[in-house]
Amino acid sequence: MVRLIAFDLEGTLVKSVSSWVELHKRFGTWDTGREYADLFFSGKIDYARWAELDASLWRGHTKEEIMEWADSVGYMDGARELIEFLRENDFRMAILSSGLMCLAGRIAKELGVDYVFANELIFDENGVVTGKVNPAVDFEGKGKILRGLKEELKPELTVAVGDGYNDISMFREADVSIAINPHEGVEGDHNVESLWEVKEIIQGLLEEGGR
Repeated sequence: MVRLIAFDLEGTLVKSVSSWVELHKRFGTWDTGREYADLFFSGKIDYARWAELDASLWRGHTKEEIMEWADSVGYMDGARELIEFLRENDFRMAILSSGLMCLAGRIAKELGVDYVFANELIFDENGVVTGKVNPAVDFEGKGKILRGLKEELKPELTVAVGDGYNDISMFREADVSIAINPHEGVEGDHNVESLWEVKEIIQGLLEEGGR
């Protein structure tokens, strides 16, 4: 018996909004980064090109600098307790983030999450940003990734938890979608304000199904 839950990361499990934006602000590249975002959202460039343009602005910065930021990001209230509850109830857990693996990998390791998908900056042999990126999770890609996990695991229940437009595709693949403090225009089957409420909803689902 397998259950599956997929989480967005930033704004859902941790207290950062966007690793891309926060690194732009940290490195003083946000003005140009905002121009690149406008190009993407107006349909003038695709996601892979957007990611590479962003990463190119950080060329020469080090992995150490980036991890200093990633290690400073704190958890949303109730995150660890929710993950422990899910583990006790036979859930396989995945993080699907269109943010950066430097943060997603750290959180997945600390929480003991089974799967982690995120975009990966490429570093050279000295740990310096090359300006290249592996765009593993594009803006519409979370649904496809979740569908692949469902095909692999064949879960009896699939839950998705997120807050933004790029989570809508995984909401469509889930049996139950939960939007936490959702952005305007984003709705799940349940809309909540905290991870404690997410835990309550899942408890209810398990009790309902006699699971």
